[in-house]
Amino acid sequence: MNDLAILSKAMIQERKDIVIAILGGFIAGIAGVFLFSTSGYLISQTVFMPPLYTLIVLTSLVKMLGLLRAGSRYGERLYSHRATFSMLSRLRTSFFAKLIPLTPGVLNKRRSGDLLAQIVGDVESLQFYFLRVAYPPVIVVMVFLATVLFTSVFSIWIAALFVLGMLIIAFVVPAIVLIGQRKIVGHVRGQRAALSTEFTEVLYGFRELKVYGQLKQREQQLQDLSVALAAKQRQAAGHLLLGQSLHTFVTFLISWGVLVLGASLIMKGQLAGVFLAMLVMASLTVFEEAAAMATLPAYKQDSEHAANRLTETVQAANDEESSPSGGLLSVQQGISVKLSDVAFQYEGEWRPALKNISLELPPGSKTAIVGPSGSGKSTIVDLLLGLRKPTEGEIRINDVLLKDLNETSIWAAANVVLQHNHFFRGTVRDNLLLQDEDYSDEVLTETLSKAGLPNKSLSDVVYENGENLSDGEKQRLAIARVMLRKGKLWILDEPTSSLDYVTEQRVFGHIYEQAAEDTLLLICHRLIGLDQMDQIVVVEQGKIVERGSYSELMEQKGYFYEMKQIERQMVGEDQA
Repeated sequence: MNDLAILSKAMIQERKDIVIAILGGFIAGIAGVFLFSTSGYLISQTVFMPPLYTLIVLTSLVKMLGLLRAGSRYGERLYSHRATFSMLSRLRTSFFAKLIPLTPGVLNKRRSGDLLAQIVGDVESLQFYFLRVAYPPVIVVMVFLATVLFTSVFSIWIAALFVLGMLIIAFVVPAIVLIGQRKIVGHVRGQRAALSTEFTEVLYGFRELKVYGQLKQREQQLQDLSVALAAKQRQAAGHLLLGQSLHTFVTFLISWGVLVLGASLIMKGQLAGVFLAMLVMASLTVFEEAAAMATLPAYKQDSEHAANRLTETVQAANDEESSPSGGLLSVQQGISVKLSDVAFQYEGEWRPALKNISLELPPGSKTAIVGPSGSGKSTIVDLLLGLRKPTEGEIRINDVLLKDLNETSIWAAANVVLQHNHFFRGTVRDNLLLQDEDYSDEVLTETLSKAGLPNKSLSDVVYENGENLSDGEKQRLAIARVMLRKGKLWILDEPTSSLDYVTEQRVFGHIYEQAAEDTLLLICHRLIGLDQMDQIVVVEQGKIVERGSYSELMEQKGYFYEMKQIERQMVGEDQA
């Protein structure tokens, strides 16, 4: 697909404003040509002492053309910029909508600051595609053709000179500008992305950099990147200035050519002297309208580069996105899950994160997956939620391949607590009611109490990403949020790792009570309370090494038994 196809589609959607802008631009351009031409003719006529009514008519015409030009120019600016801002709005919405289904995979390939630079900088750069690339040639061609036809009435030679000058401005000058612009544009955008990326990381890691005394070094890196970006921008601006200077030089050169050629034609009797000033003024004005042509290639290249970066980011959307006509999971229906010989390998890793994982979760069953850090437990969660695609094998939910299910319905049917949960700036109530569901304050308060937050008020302020909450409060708030959902599949990834033993058991008691008839998958390190699980799956280095009930695994005295003995020694027999 053409990188600028989405922008062209957005332009079609704003065709009404674009047509009005083009009409206004043409009227303003041709009115300007006739305004200055009439002024030159008026000046020439005064030499011959014409009748007063002639001067009155010409003066009135000049005033009318001036008003027409000003009004048309205002309308052209109004509608062209309104169309541009509307297109930018559509582009941002479209890019963000395509970006969301690709996370978190896209974040593994691109740094968050780079994505921020694309959303803000690259989309913003596309505003110049219409204003500086698509729009000016249309106006220039229309105004220039009208001017050439007008000029040819008086002299075909001067009209030919106009054509020669326009060819130079439309092709030669832009080519000269483009020669040194190709590498600069890529460097400017790369430097801007690098600066945005580093700034984002410093912003997120400010506390750690301050504690470890690395803030000054990172600030210096930002300064260096900023200086490098400014240097590249100056270099790029210099090339644009070169194009504008060449355009001005060619404009005056053509005007001098019109003056010399006109004087020669007057001496030969092929042109009336009264028209010379009019033709010189016309040449100055029509080439002024063509000033945008000098910098058009630079803006076109910049827009194409920005569109290419956006397209590369979301190119995988068609492959990653679920089929919109795929099967739907009912929120009220029991959920069964089956993994058959599933393997997964992260991009760039030399070994797979999961190997030959076969696992079945019947409807209403309770399953725990345990194992050391890095064994692949959380990767299984990502695969079940469709956030990642298995390298090998297949995953079925209710006997339907996961890839054939609509992602939205999977998320709607799942009650998920991840290791790291995001919280938005607002109140506790705002962070509980992320869905469009209406719960009374009594229900919300009761849910907070079940999650171990009886002293939290619904109106308490929550900072961005829960900065004013402890890790334990974050986990309990995430649990309260998921307890308000109505899905039949519970996926809990280390939901209570920051809670004390007593609070953990109390919270789990409420979860098990609510999920009594639901399918529950628990990912955990701690092995306390797993006797309530229907099956326990032990994962080590991406493989299932043991599975069975709590009593079965303890009787086998294998890997799980050894993990349990180590935990008992660490936390004490009374808690284990």
